[in-house]
Amino acid sequence: MKLLVTGGAGFIGSAVVRQAIAQGHEVVNLDALTYAACLASLAPVADSPAYAFEHANICDGQAVARVLASHRPDIVMHLAAESHVDRSIDGPGAFIETNITGTYVLLEAARAYWTRAGRPAGFRFHHISTDEVFGTLGPEGHFTEDSPYDPRSPYSASKAASDHLVRAWHETYGLPVVLSNCSNNYGPYHFPEKLIPVVILNALAGREIPIYGNGSNIRDWLYVEDHADALLRVAQAGVNGRSYAIGGENERSNLDLVHSICAILDRLRPRAEGPHAALIRFVADRPGHDARYAIDPARIRAELGWRPSVTVEEGLERTVRWYLDNDAWWRPLLSRQGVGRRLGTEPAGPRPEADRGPEPGGAVDTGSGMERGRGRAWNADRNGPQAASSAQGRGAA
Repeated sequence: MKLLVTGGAGFIGSAVVRQAIAQGHEVVNLDALTYAACLASLAPVADSPAYAFEHANICDGQAVARVLASHRPDIVMHLAAESHVDRSIDGPGAFIETNITGTYVLLEAARAYWTRAGRPAGFRFHHISTDEVFGTLGPEGHFTEDSPYDPRSPYSASKAASDHLVRAWHETYGLPVVLSNCSNNYGPYHFPEKLIPVVILNALAGREIPIYGNGSNIRDWLYVEDHADALLRVAQAGVNGRSYAIGGENERSNLDLVHSICAILDRLRPRAEGPHAALIRFVADRPGHDARYAIDPARIRAELGWRPSVTVEEGLERTVRWYLDNDAWWRPLLSRQGVGRRLGTEPAGPRPEADRGPEPGGAVDTGSGMERGRGRAWNADRNGPQAASSAQGRGAA
């Protein structure tokens, strides 16, 4: 089977590409290579004859049509997106263009391709989204596929709009689609502006570890390789027109999560000055910060036999060890735009670039499920989809 993955150089997208090739599929990676994209994340498969890379933007209809016509995929997996919540507060326009307009352009190109091919029943357009479109939860309850939409940030509003477009193209034009909404992703190859990599890298450098508000915000943490496995199941076996909520069943408050990471580092890389948790500092909260996310994955478990295989304790251990062993991957990324700066602090309106000075401690976006930028969405508050370039990687909290 041949898959076209948009945003395949992003966090979640690259995990999908690696896993799809390991399962014997052919993969075409369409990515715009914006700031969060990292082709080094695809080094394990870069030389595979089953892998092809197309440098293109999902907002470029002619380029997308060319890629579809030349590669003739059986499935389109749309992860490309702008996905960093804090960046959406500072500059919402890019999120509107990539996540809404880009999805529209991709849908139209896919519809034309599917129609010219004779409307094959086996074709699927899989739209990968985030649970942030449902808003925030109270102390009890879980998001399901039937949860009402209630987005609270420019990022989640743009993703909600893209979800609606995909459903409309299915209902109006008959385009075969499946959708999925995920909780916060984490794991290896996570761009260093999301909560977990920020904590690890700041702790290693002996810098302050920033936590928004009082750290009580709760996220449902999904190991990225578990998510990639779920996405491939949905793409191949999901019911046409149906959506699937994908969660890790690993709820943790941001503060508890950070303390867990610090404890792992205390064991693996002791600090002469004392416990890493002594570096924790509470900073001003994000505007409109959602209190709690949690997903009930009962549908995907019952219909597709998927359930998360990695607990948050196991996943954090694997993730910390990966960052300790792979500084050659993450060090070059520290100089990229916005990394190490506090973003998303000005809800009242844009500031001149000259006023946006660096802040100690860096960003603490906990991330979602998409990858950022017209090509790549970062992890924002939960790792959802990516734009034309990187695949969603929601990891901020």
